[in-house]
Amino acid sequence: MNYAIVTGASKGLGASAAQRFISEGIPVISVSRNENSALKQAAESAGVSYTHYSCDLSSAQQVQSVFAQICDDVFQHAENVYVINNAGVIEPIDVTGELDPVLVQRNIQVNLSSPILISNLFLQKAKETGSRVIIANVTSGAGERPIQGWSIYCSTKAAVNMFTMTTGLELQNSGSSSKVIAFSPGIMDTDMQVTIRSSSEEAFADVNTFRNYKESGSLRSPDTVASALVKLVLADHLDNGKIYNVNNLL
Repeated sequence: MNYAIVTGASKGLGASAAQRFISEGIPVISVSRNENSALKQAAESAGVSYTHYSCDLSSAQQVQSVFAQICDDVFQHAENVYVINNAGVIEPIDVTGELDPVLVQRNIQVNLSSPILISNLFLQKAKETGSRVIIANVTSGAGERPIQGWSIYCSTKAAVNMFTMTTGLELQNSGSSSKVIAFSPGIMDTDMQVTIRSSSEEAFADVNTFRNYKESGSLRSPDTVASALVKLVLADHLDNGKIYNVNNLL
């Protein structure tokens, strides 16, 4: 049996990816602070199993507890397990020297520590049970270049990329059937973009560029990007540790 676990599934790319897995007939486990009732209704209509786990991904303790429980439930019957580490936060948006320490810690935990902890748990369980896990860590082009005001977001996404590449190398060298990749979704019309556009020019020098993306209709819909993501992870061939860009998939 196959399962899809999607973090940050209450809205945006996560909700769209979960919906796409449901349309493919794959049981979905959503993980976020709040549940998306539309996903539950869609799964009921499609006759597909759906479970929601409430979890604050900024809490390492909650992540360990909730995902250990998910692993215990899923790997009793799993053949293929698809894990989409999608949840992410952009804040703090500000120059170094003006950063909010609380937001810094939250960003690091949600964007970096949680995907690492989740990947570690699932790969450990897959090795124990002989199951196959496909992990997609949602990254960003910001992980490949410096952007004023985004020092923490850029840093966590760069670290996610390196974690993905290193873990992919380890899986390849061990002969594992499991895979881990990163997926860069480009610019989408999501709540994160709303947060970005509300920044001040002092905190984020490129804010007007992002405002123009919205005004010019340059933002892709989460549904379009999610379709490319789910199609990618369901494909027969994936390169372990590779960072895939949505622009090359559409």
